[in-house]
Parts: sequence; structure tokens; C-alpha cells
Amino acid sequence: MNPGFPTFGRMQDGVFVEVLKNYTLPDFILKLIAKTCNSKLLERGRLYNKLQSMNDESLVLLHKIFVECQNDDAGKFMQYRFYAYVYSIYPKCEFLVNHSIPGLKSNHKVAVAIKSNGVYVAVAINKVSDNQINKKDITKFFEIISDIKNGEYGELFTDAIYCSSVGFRPEALVQLESLIDKTQNDFENKMYFKTVIFDDGMYSLVNI
Repeated sequence: MNPGFPTFGRMQDGVFVEVLKNYTLPDFILKLIAKTCNSKLLERGRLYNKLQSMNDESLVLLHKIFVECQNDDAGKFMQYRFYAYVYSIYPKCEFLVNHSIPGLKSNHKVAVAIKSNGVYVAVAINKVSDNQINKKDITKFFEIISDIKNGEYGELFTDAIYCSSVGFRPEALVQLESLIDKTQNDFENKMYFKTVIFDDGMYSLVNI
């Protein structure tokens, strides 16, 4: 586990604002929650002041997602935590949700795309339910990343993150390692893959 990764579900007592102010909560998540709960939201200022501007319903929802680590049937709570995790890695970059990126052969819609100075640098996807990630899933992921890398906007694209709340099959990780070894001999154009699991309120790297 990287100690810099955000952890959730560790604080259970105290006023919601006092608890939530200690979490990495990006502005766009606050905006989504505020819209869902018909809440006002202070556009600028410290996180503490923004939280204070939100209504009780939105604070309760944020607490359920990030402190209690609850899940909902639609998987939105897990997705919000996933967004916060990716944001913690690229806090200074442009964060694009459910974004389509042109590749060499086709367009690819990804859960998160990251831009730095207007250029794509990273992509992240997340699996929140059903079976563990298998060889077919990992191969499809690798093909998408490779196509984006080889496309018009892939010159500075270097990072690919696959998050999972359901785990990875061992053979999937072996498959990814094999694909990387076979295709990425050019160091200047090398892609860096991360496989990450969410478990017990924490994101942890899974070794490939």
C-alpha cells in the first residue's frame, strides 16, 4: 500500500463537517452531491467553508460515501471514491469524467481522463461489481490503452490505471504482464500500468 493513497471509513464520530474536512474531496464531487441533494455550494474558499454551505442531506450523503464507506445498488458511491482516489494522484490536472478519447482505430469512452496543460497524460477505469477482472477484461483494457497511445493524442499519454472493487484473477495480472513485455520495448513511448484494488476502505496497488 502506498501511504499517500487516500483512505476512507476511518473516522466515525463528531460533526459531519469536522470529519469530512479531513478528506480529499474534489470540487466536482461536491458539485455532483450538491446537485443530487438540491443543496447550495460555496464556489470558492476552503473545503471547510464549502462543506458548511451545503445542506444536511448532502453532508449525510458525503458521510455515507467517504466515512462510512457504504455502497448503493447503482455503484455510484464506489465511483465517487474512485474519482477521489484518481484525483489524489493528479490534483493539479484537468479531470474529465466519462470522457471519449480518439484512438488510432476508434474512439474510447473512459471513466476518467487526465489532462496536463491541455494534453492527455492518463486514463483510469473502475470495476465496481460482478466477477473479478479476468484475462478478457485485462486484454480489452490493454488494447484500449494501446490504441489511445498510438492515436493522434497519445504522444504524452503515459499512465493507465485499472481499479477494481471486486479483485483481479491471478491469470489476469499474468496476462497484463505478458502483454506489456511483448509490446513495450520502446522506452520513450512506454506506458505505465497500475492495477489497484479497493478493499476495507483503502486503495492498494496490486503487483503485476
